[in-house]
Amino acid sequence: MLAHEEGKSVINSLKYFCGALQKVNSKFWLPKHTLFLFAILLAGFGHAEAQPGQPEDGAEAFKQAVQSVILLRNEEGLIPLNGLDTLRPAYLGVGRPYSDSFLSTIRRYMPVEQINLPFAQGLEEAEAWLRKTGQNYNLLIVEVTDYTLSGELPDSFLHKPLLEAIAKSERAIVVIHGEGAIFKAVPALAQARTLIAAPHHLEYASAVSAQIIFGGLGAKGRLAGSLPGTGFSRGDGLDSEGGLRLSYTPPGYAGMDAQLLEDSIKAIVEEGIRKGAFPGAQVLVAKDGNVVYHKAFGYHTYDSLQAVATTDIYDLASVTKVSSALAALMRLHGQGKFDLDAPLERYFTAFRSSNKNQISYRSMLAHNARLRPWIPYWKGTLRGNARYPWRKRWDDSRINDYRFRWCTFKTDSSRRYPIYVTDSLWLHRNYKKKIYKAIRKSPLNKEPGYVYSGLLFYLLPEIVENLTGEDYERYLKETFYHPLGAYTITYNPLRFFPLQRIVPTERDTFFRMVQIHGRVHDEGAAMMAGVSSNAGLFASANDLAKLMSMYLNYGSYGGEQFIAESTVREFARCQYCEEGNRRGLGFDKPMIEYDPEKSSVAEAASPDSFGHSGYTGTFTWADPENGLLYVFMSNRVYPTRNNPKIYELNIRPRIHKVLYEAIRE
Repeated sequence: MLAHEEGKSVINSLKYFCGALQKVNSKFWLPKHTLFLFAILLAGFGHAEAQPGQPEDGAEAFKQAVQSVILLRNEEGLIPLNGLDTLRPAYLGVGRPYSDSFLSTIRRYMPVEQINLPFAQGLEEAEAWLRKTGQNYNLLIVEVTDYTLSGELPDSFLHKPLLEAIAKSERAIVVIHGEGAIFKAVPALAQARTLIAAPHHLEYASAVSAQIIFGGLGAKGRLAGSLPGTGFSRGDGLDSEGGLRLSYTPPGYAGMDAQLLEDSIKAIVEEGIRKGAFPGAQVLVAKDGNVVYHKAFGYHTYDSLQAVATTDIYDLASVTKVSSALAALMRLHGQGKFDLDAPLERYFTAFRSSNKNQISYRSMLAHNARLRPWIPYWKGTLRGNARYPWRKRWDDSRINDYRFRWCTFKTDSSRRYPIYVTDSLWLHRNYKKKIYKAIRKSPLNKEPGYVYSGLLFYLLPEIVENLTGEDYERYLKETFYHPLGAYTITYNPLRFFPLQRIVPTERDTFFRMVQIHGRVHDEGAAMMAGVSSNAGLFASANDLAKLMSMYLNYGSYGGEQFIAESTVREFARCQYCEEGNRRGLGFDKPMIEYDPEKSSVAEAASPDSFGHSGYTGTFTWADPENGLLYVFMSNRVYPTRNNPKIYELNIRPRIHKVLYEAIRE
C-alpha cells in the first residue's frame, strides 16, 4: 500500500510538471524526450507531498531538502563563504520569485543589499552593468527561478544576456530554483563557476540553499538524472563543509519537540505581556548549532503601534559585559598578552597610587575583589538638590545650565562640550577623567566575597586600547563582530540603523528627562559617550546568538578560531566556588545550590553553562554540555524601571526550563 501511494505521488508530480513544460513548449519548442527527462530529474530531486507517517514538525521535509539541494559547481571554492568582514554582497533575483525565504535566510548571516534587475539588451551591455556593479559589491548572489514554474515565457529570456554575463563572473553565486529547464533557455548558465540547483517544490529548499552558501549546512545532493546539453550527468554533485556557522532548521531536525516549544514559550511570553512585564519580547533557541526557534511577540510600546520584529535591535545593558571587552581580554589572554593574575596597575597605570592597584584582574572579573557595586556618576553633576530654578528672570531654554555644576553639562554642543547625552544635554570632553577619579577613590567593601560590581568594566575599553594599540570600537568590530557576520552589534546604533528598528527603553524622569530610544539606557555608559564595557552595546537576537555560539564552541566560529579554546574554558569556569561565589570571569554561572526563587536559569542547566542578564530585560545563556543556546530580548524598563514583574513571574527561567524539557532523549 505504501509503495502504491508513493508511486501515485511521483506520477502526479510528473504529470504536473510535464503539463507545465508543455505550456512553455507552446511558446518555446522543446523536444518531447527533453520534457520527460526534466520531469524525471525533478522527481529525483524529490516532491513536496508528505509521505505517510511523516512527522508534522518539518524534520523529514527539511532532511529531504538537505539531501536534494545540489552544488553543481564550485570552481573557486567560494562555497562556503569566508571572510564575511571583507564581503560586500548584493542579491539579484531573476524571474518571478518562488518565495522570500532565500533572501531572508542569507540576510541572517550578514547584511545583503537587494539590487534591481537591469534591462540589458546585449551581452556587452550586461557585462558593462556587471563591471559597474562590481565597484560597489564584490559578491553577487543570483537567485534564478525556472520559467517552467509559471508556464509562461519568462523574464529570464529577456535577461538572457545578463545571465550569460553572470555565468562568466568569478564572483557570482547562481542558485537555480526549478527542475533545470532554464539551462535549455540559457545554456551558458550551466557554466557558472559557482552553481546550486534547488528543487522549488520542496518547502525548505530555498532556505537550505542559502545556508549551504554560508556553511551553516553542507551540500550533499546528487543529480538523479543527466541534464542534457549541460555536461552534468546522473550522480553529479559536490560536497561542501557545513556546521561552520549557525543553521536555521525545524526543531525536530535538531532533536527538539516543536510543539512543546511553540505552545509553552508562547504561553509564557504572552502571560508576561498580558500582565505588563514588558510590551513585547522575542526568544531565540539554538540546539547543537541549529537555530530551531526564533519568534517575536507583542509591540515596542504599550500603545501597540509597532509590532516587534525578529530583526529589531535591543539595548543589551549588562549583557555588554560578556559581549564587548571580555571577548578582547580572552583573545589577548590566549595570545599571552593579558595575565589574569596581574594587578590592576599593570595594565592601567593611572591607578598605581589607589587602594585597588594590587587587586588582580581575575578577582575583579569574578566580582570577588571587594569593589563597590556601582557609583551614580550622574548625581555628581547636579547643583545642590538639583531642583529646577523658580526665578522668572532665568531663561527656561538654559534650564540645564542652572541644574548642573560648572564643567559638566551644557544645553548645546561645542568644542568643550562635544559628548552627546540628549539633544539639550552635552557633556564636557574631560568628564571621563572624573568618572575614573570616582572609581579610583571609592572605598573597598569591608568584607571579602562576592559582590556584583561594574566598576572595572568602565576601565576595560582603555585597557583594551592600551594592549592592542587600536581604537576600542574598531578593534571589536574588525576582530569579532564583522567576521562573525554580527553587524548589528554596536555602540550608539543610530549611527547605522533607523530609529524604528531600535526598541525603546525607559522614560527618564530624574536625569535626562527624555524618552530613551536609540541611546544607551545606563546613565554611566551615557556619560562615557555611550561606549563602556559595563553597558552600551546594542544588538539583534540573531547577531548576539552568533557571538554566544562562538563562545559555546570554545572560541571557534565560521572556520576561524577567534579565541584559544583553553582561554574560553578558563573564563567560563567557576573561579571561587569554594568561597560561595558562582561567577566565572565576566560570565554568570548557575547557582552552586539551586534556588528556584533566585535563579535566572533552569535547574537543568549544566555546571559548565554560562551567560549573563541585562537590566533592560535581556538575557543569554549557553550550555556546552547540552549544546543549548538561549537568547531572550525585551524592554522591561519601558516606560519605567520600577517594574519587577519579569522577575516576579520568573519569565526567563521558566522559558529556559521548557528548552530542557523539549530536548528529546
